[in-house]
Amino acid sequence: MDKFHHVSTAFLELGEGYQKAIEEITRRMGAGMAKFICKEVETVGDYEEYCHYVAGLVGYGLSRLFYAAGTEDLAPDSLSNSMGLFLQKTNIIRDYLEDINEIPKSRMFWPREIWSKYANKLEDFKYEENSEKAVQCLNDLVTNALIHAEDCLQYMSALKDHAIFRFCAIPQIMAIGTCALCYNNVNVFRGVVKMRRGLTARVIDETNSMSDVYTAFYEFSSLLESKIDDNDPNATLTRKRVDSIKQTCRSSGFLKSRGYHLDKSPYKPILLMIVLLLVAIIFGVLYTK
Repeated sequence: MDKFHHVSTAFLELGEGYQKAIEEITRRMGAGMAKFICKEVETVGDYEEYCHYVAGLVGYGLSRLFYAAGTEDLAPDSLSNSMGLFLQKTNIIRDYLEDINEIPKSRMFWPREIWSKYANKLEDFKYEENSEKAVQCLNDLVTNALIHAEDCLQYMSALKDHAIFRFCAIPQIMAIGTCALCYNNVNVFRGVVKMRRGLTARVIDETNSMSDVYTAFYEFSSLLESKIDDNDPNATLTRKRVDSIKQTCRSSGFLKSRGYHLDKSPYKPILLMIVLLLVAIIFGVLYTK
């Protein structure tokens, strides 16, 4: 707060359209977050509301800023909200262990209405003896998050400016990839689960069009689908939502063949050894010169 005057100065230098958008969203976000200082996330409705305040409103604000800049049409609030909720829910799912081990007090964002179907206490999931129920709860939450994916595709398909498109699309692809990685993965309760750096670099480098987005959503959805256990309580619903995402991607007519690998590099160790050997030889030649 000691340096807030820098923020205020920068804000006052913005155009009126930008100021109005930021002022409105900041006010609504602050009021909403304050509501949850003393309120737990009990129901699925609470979960939706909390995610709306901390991320959905960011979607609202960005859409208004894009519109104020004259680069985009004003997106429907429902789609803007889904853009934020998909990212926020994915982060909440992935960060279970970090949040539950928070000092001095655990942070609990998983809704009781969902986790209470599988355990008496949310912290029970981090113990190995509760792994089966923990993974079932995890899968339930991932299935819940997938409901926003098609809204996100619709939002991104309407974007016109290339820089704005990449700004929006790369995090959404990372989110669907993280959902695929976390789904049915007990390691969420053991440590940090995130996409490999090499895969992240590919996403950043190769995301330039809706064709890239549809392809990534299709392939990561397919990877998630391959992990569905028929014995999971939500298997049918998960398949239904994955099928719907894949159908939206197919119907676009823009699918490519790419091949994303979540758990391991597609390159064989021998190839990496050859590359390293060649680099060593090149440096050796340069050094002798």
